Amino acid sequence: MGIIKPLPDLLISQIAAGEVVERPASVLKELLENSLDAGATRIDVQLEEGGVRLTRVTDDGAGIAPEDLPLALARHATSKIGSLDDLERVASYGFRGEALASIAAVARVSITSRHASQAHAFRLRSDADAAEPAALAGGTVIEVADLYFNTPARRKFLKTEATEFAHCDEVLRRMALARPDVAFSLSHNASAKRRLAASPDAGDASEGFARRARDILGEEFFPHARALDASAGPLRLSGLAALPAYSRAGRDEQYFFVNGRFVRDKLLTHAARQAWADILHGQRHPAYVLFLELDPAGVDVNVHPAKTEVRFRDARGIHQFVFHALQRTLAAPLSAAEGSAPATPVFVPSAFSYARQAGFAVGEPAARPYLDFARSAFDAAAADADRPYSTMSAQAVGSRDEEGAAPRLGYAIAQLHGVYVLAQNAAGLILVDMHAAHERILYEKLKNSLDAGAPATQSLLVPLLLSASETEMATAGEQALALAQLGIAIAAAGPRELAVRSLPALLAGGNPVDLVRSLLKDLAEHPASRVLETRRNELLATMACHGAVRAHRQLSLPEMDALLRQMEETERADQCNHGRPTWVQLSMPELDKLFMRGR
Repeated sequence: MGIIKPLPDLLISQIAAGEVVERPASVLKELLENSLDAGATRIDVQLEEGGVRLTRVTDDGAGIAPEDLPLALARHATSKIGSLDDLERVASYGFRGEALASIAAVARVSITSRHASQAHAFRLRSDADAAEPAALAGGTVIEVADLYFNTPARRKFLKTEATEFAHCDEVLRRMALARPDVAFSLSHNASAKRRLAASPDAGDASEGFARRARDILGEEFFPHARALDASAGPLRLSGLAALPAYSRAGRDEQYFFVNGRFVRDKLLTHAARQAWADILHGQRHPAYVLFLELDPAGVDVNVHPAKTEVRFRDARGIHQFVFHALQRTLAAPLSAAEGSAPATPVFVPSAFSYARQAGFAVGEPAARPYLDFARSAFDAAAADADRPYSTMSAQAVGSRDEEGAAPRLGYAIAQLHGVYVLAQNAAGLILVDMHAAHERILYEKLKNSLDAGAPATQSLLVPLLLSASETEMATAGEQALALAQLGIAIAAAGPRELAVRSLPALLAGGNPVDLVRSLLKDLAEHPASRVLETRRNELLATMACHGAVRAHRQLSLPEMDALLRQMEETERADQCNHGRPTWVQLSMPELDKLFMRGR
């Protein structure tokens, strides 16, 4: 093994650089943080060859005194902390005092700076012993050239120029989102790529952030974004959270900041993912820009040299606060601001269409279990629920508006191709995907009923028989308890036949055969133990999808109105269980524009 001996300073710095300087984007991040800590209000970034050949950052910050320039490149020298207490409450971006020293160990670094107290600027190169006079009006310019020139093995791990530039651009996007009060510009190979103006000092700070977020995330993000600002004691969570209609294939638009610092934290990511779990199933990912503020003493940012990982003193409390704040924002009912709504009939499809959907004529004996199951729920609907919508006159629709202020989703006026409900509200026209909307309503009701205990069930006077494969037979036996907890009583009726004896009353509008087969398929793919705990919501989403009213089902106006009222009272009614929107609004100005009215 040899004898123990101290390492040379250069080798120590190069080892440290392995943690701090992963690629050109890492260099840019450290330089931007230094500029912001120096109080810069404008930062210009120039890159060449993806930042490998050159990364130049120019700012208008406070500058560095000439006697401090050598210390700027020294290891563990910093102006930002001076004691353990400072470290435990650090509020600046940088504080470790090793970034510039690590960068200088693997690149050629030049610092030109003019402190406010100096008559002119000074420049220090990493390969020089002393600073020399230079020309600069104010602020600081740092140039990092020929990254990894002295460690060619590290350079081989870099990607293409375009890829490295993309990583640098992403670093600037994060910094720009965190500091809308600072102007940023970015050029690559002498070509301008970004120019972000600073928000004016006057006016609402939230408006400045909204403008910056629009510049960074684009116009497509905003129609789906909900603003949030929640507080609990010393904790505050603010920012923008996108509804599932703007879900992404990857995590490219997930920005979480803790006290202004961009972080990748598993606890925060998990809390956010859980908040979207009820409205975003499958492999899609949510989009958000969130800012968590708390006492600096409550978070440890000295976990990793890159400073993108943190550790919270009260991890569980932080997780619950973030989860509930996001969940409330995403789950706000449509009529939350309008107070409680009057009681409305439960929306269910016609009992007769229910039997026909299952493939039986109403008079057939085989249709009896379907009709018995559906009739109890159907009887709760309005007395004239089977009256075709076309028989209700326009005057009758108008009289509903005269009874009081029109609700958020207005009143139904027609149905389009058996798929969409058309409604009129104060703003204009509402279009509702009736299957998607009913699916969300059923899903939320199933969840609530399961949380309160076993869901209400409807026994079938004549058991529903269905042929089953060997796998389905085995799954029905193994998962009988889990199915019973979901409100489904099922047992073997023969070697290859199952008998369904009861189903959840809320699913009176679905096809029991498809529902049972889908649930058996889901349950067969996962271990029997804790299946309800781990996959409860996905199973309920499957049940709601099969129970929701199908396309091409003609609804009466009372049925359509009942659907609209329940949407207004249902959490997360903006999206179905798969993250698709359930309704859209076309305002009168938008409709006028379509027909060129007023031109």
